[in-house]
Amino acid sequence: MTAQKTPAMLDASAIGPIDLIAVEFPGNRFKGEILRDLHELVAAGTIRIIDLVIVSKSDAGQVSVLELQDLDPESRSTLAPLQAAISQMLTREDLEDVGEQLANNTTGAVMLYENTWAVKTKQAIMDANGRLLVQARVPHDIVQETLSDMAAYSASLP
Repeated sequence: MTAQKTPAMLDASAIGPIDLIAVEFPGNRFKGEILRDLHELVAAGTIRIIDLVIVSKSDAGQVSVLELQDLDPESRSTLAPLQAAISQMLTREDLEDVGEQLANNTTGAVMLYENTWAVKTKQAIMDANGRLLVQARVPHDIVQETLSDMAAYSASLP
């Protein structure tokens, strides 16, 4: 595996939009079903994983955090194709916030990733002396509610 540049080593203008995602899996039995999709996104150059941390919460509500380098060799090997930079950009506070949101007896994954697919578009905007005014992610529940409202409205038309 080749060494990746960490975000501190990159020019900010050469980095695509960065997103943070935290997901929860019940029963503290994460089996890695989503890894294939993440591997495909990384291999295709669609995203670059900057940081990935595993957070779990026991039945008693105790939160534990595992950085990639803290995982057992088999787990590290399974996650190696993701090529996570282990940048330390996720703060202890970020992880504590996720831990508070986890239900008891769950495992969570917190991932910070770059949308590398957007780098060319970002560069084209900069080359045209444009500047980004707004960038926001619309939460899934709002999209779902809006689509349901639109479908109900369309169904009510004569």
